[in-house]
Amino acid sequence: MQTTDTTTATTLRSRESVAEGTMAFHFDKPAEFRFKPGQAIDLVLGGQRHAFSIVSAPFEDEIVIATRMRDSEFKRALKATPLGGRAGIDGPFGSLTLHKDSARPAILIAGGIGITPYMSMLRQAAADRSAHRIVLLYSVRRPSDAAFLEELRELQERNANFRLVVTVTQPETAGQGWRGETGHIDKAMLARVRRELAPRPIHYLAGPPAMVAGLKQVLEGAGVEDDDIRAEEFFGY
Repeated sequence: MQTTDTTTATTLRSRESVAEGTMAFHFDKPAEFRFKPGQAIDLVLGGQRHAFSIVSAPFEDEIVIATRMRDSEFKRALKATPLGGRAGIDGPFGSLTLHKDSARPAILIAGGIGITPYMSMLRQAAADRSAHRIVLLYSVRRPSDAAFLEELRELQERNANFRLVVTVTQPETAGQGWRGETGHIDKAMLARVRRELAPRPIHYLAGPPAMVAGLKQVLEGAGVEDDDIRAEEFFGY
């Protein structure tokens, strides 16, 4: 059923916590809705709308979004929506999608909630047994801030072509059990991954604007061509 000329009606199935301060919302997938992994939608609630990357993959029977639960009018309305409550979906849109040439590796770089478009890509790649070699660099302040961390580890087990690298920028909060990378994603970390995935990987950036801009400068300084960098900035999350 169409709620407007462009907005498709849906209902909220469930909600869950996926990291500290971060929730995922599961909606019915309209029968006619089609999208590519990495694309986004506008979610419409009570006349307000907000853009969200789609976490779920095209093969799944639901539309899932995830967001930091900041104290904004839209986030309060989203949290208050009852199970079975109505919402609208407008889209899909966006071009942050995995390239078609599987001979070229992919380096996915995420900061915080910037992980969301990559979840769709990685779920679909695992289901399709994709030949793409993929490394995900995921930067969070603390391990508890890493959304979908257990699922990402499971995807790494299922997909021999996928490697996960999580780095914690506030290691003093990580606890003694943390054995992963620490510090910000920098030139040295990127260089190690680029050597692993030579030749000519495609680079994807998703996260806060300052992080995306800084890493784009690092990549350009390393001689990466603009055509090999694809970026999406996440504002106000």
